[in-house]
Amino acid sequence: MIRITELVKRYPTRHGKVTVLDHVNLTIKKGEKIGILGRNGSGKSTMIRLISGAEQPTAGTIRRTMSVSWPLAYSGAFQGSLTGMDNLRFICRVYGVDFENRIPYVQDFSELGKYLKEPVKTYSSGMMSRLAFAISMAVEFDCFLIDEIMAVGDSRFHDKCNYELFEKRKDRAMIIVSHDSNFIMKHCNHAAVLVAGKLHSFERIDEAMTFYNEHSATV
Repeated sequence: MIRITELVKRYPTRHGKVTVLDHVNLTIKKGEKIGILGRNGSGKSTMIRLISGAEQPTAGTIRRTMSVSWPLAYSGAFQGSLTGMDNLRFICRVYGVDFENRIPYVQDFSELGKYLKEPVKTYSSGMMSRLAFAISMAVEFDCFLIDEIMAVGDSRFHDKCNYELFEKRKDRAMIIVSHDSNFIMKHCNHAAVLVAGKLHSFERIDEAMTFYNEHSATV
C-alpha cells in the first residue's frame, strides 16, 4: 500500500514560494490502478516524483509498504559519462537484482544495439527513453509510476511498451498521470483530478472526467 497524507510541495521563486501540491491525500492498494488527471503545470509530474522518492515533500508523509518504481522512461538518474550497460549495472546493484540476468532483456527490448556500450550523454532523447523504459521493465516492482510515457518511440515500439506494461504486468498497482482522459479511462479503475494544487478523488472514472472537463478551463 501507498498512503499519502497531507502532502505539501512548495517551490521558491523570485516572487515568493509557490504551492504546487496543497495537502494532498491518497491511498493506493495492491493491484489498484489510479489515474491522475490535470492540465500541464498542474503538479502531476511533481506528485509522481514525490511518490518515487526522487524529491522530498515540503510537508506531509508518503508511506510505502510495497515496492515502487521510478517514473517510467525517466532518465534523470542516469550518469551521462557511463555507458547504457554501466547504468544498468549500477541500477541493478541499487535494487539488489542480478545484473547478468537482465542484460539480454535490456538488449532485446531497448533495441539500442552497439549504443548500449556508448556513454548515455551521446544518446538522443528517444534512445534515452528506450533505455530507461527497458531498465524499468527489467526490475520488477509492486507499483509502477507512469508519467505520459507511452509517447516513447514509434508506433511499433509504443505497442511493445503497452503490451509489456499493461498486459504482462496487469496484476500490478499503477499510478498514471496524464492530461489524456481516454488513456486514463482505458487503463485505470479509479481517477483523481489535480486542480490548483488540490487533489479531488473519485471512485467512478466518468465522474472524474466530468469534473476534469468542467474545471479544465481554470486549471
